[in-house]
Amino acid sequence: MTRILGIDPGTRRCGIAITDSAQRMAFPRPSLASDDSLLIALAALIEEEDAASVVVGRPVALSGNVTASTRFADDLFRSVAAEFAEMPVVQWDERLTTLEAQKSLTRAGLRAKDQRSRIDSAAAVIMLQNYLDALLSD
Repeated sequence: MTRILGIDPGTRRCGIAITDSAQRMAFPRPSLASDDSLLIALAALIEEEDAASVVVGRPVALSGNVTASTRFADDLFRSVAAEFAEMPVVQWDERLTTLEAQKSLTRAGLRAKDQRSRIDSAAAVIMLQNYLDALLSD
């Protein structure tokens, strides 16, 4: 099997996660800057990791309402889907993944200051693992 790449969109950085080749577990990769080089960096990562599909997180408010973050994620999703049209690109609800990642990193003993460099990719791991778990339960 091939891998799945997960993206947790952010206006400064995008958290990145990748599955194992059996598509059962998600692992963090360094976050990528949310700038003009993002699609180029994603293409290199897709090639390097042999990813066959991409999951882009979609943050919505707890109420289900669309926010500025949702609109940013939707724009990124459309850009990724257009750039990598030869592979499946899907969106997945990533509500509360950053909060869950913060709690997890705190339990692991990381101070808030030390979490900054890891929080985005930790959230991407949670989002991608939730996606995998849903696939496995179908």
